[in-house]
Amino acid sequence: MLSRRRGVCYDSSMTWEQLCKDKRFADAPYKIELNGQGQIIMSPTSNYHGSYGARIAFLLAKHKPKGEVVVECAVDTSDGTKEADVAWLSPKRWAEVAEDFSCKIAPEICVEVLSPSNTVEEMLYKKDLYFAAGALEYWLCDKSGRVRFFSASGELPKSKLVPKFPGSVKRPAK
Repeated sequence: MLSRRRGVCYDSSMTWEQLCKDKRFADAPYKIELNGQGQIIMSPTSNYHGSYGARIAFLLAKHKPKGEVVVECAVDTSDGTKEADVAWLSPKRWAEVAEDFSCKIAPEICVEVLSPSNTVEEMLYKKDLYFAAGALEYWLCDKSGRVRFFSASGELPKSKLVPKFPGSVKRPAK
């Protein structure tokens, strides 16, 4: 069945571990998540999506070196397993989840890059899911490279956990 705005949704019910071990999805050109019913949701991404995610991961590692940066980090939420495009975990939290298929407690920082197949409303819904799962901050990068920072209390002018993180990750003009 085709899902509006989000790509293909398969009707079979799976766990995240089963999905990770299923060879049919090993090279899928999509971001894959599970909804609360165990259905697979596939969202196409774009080149700018991957580029911004890579820049964010690099900057996070630079500005927050004591911890672990993870790209496509699976997080268990009340509405299935979601994948943060980039995440940062403290050494303590990383030790709790490093060997698992997904994070039972959300990383301290969960970052999403808005892709053509997602809406801001969908990403703000994921923000709430990550906070409910234990995240301390949520960052949302838009198509222009601007990064918005959130705590559970609302939008922040800058990150409290990484105050030197820039408000934009767009490549400077040459």
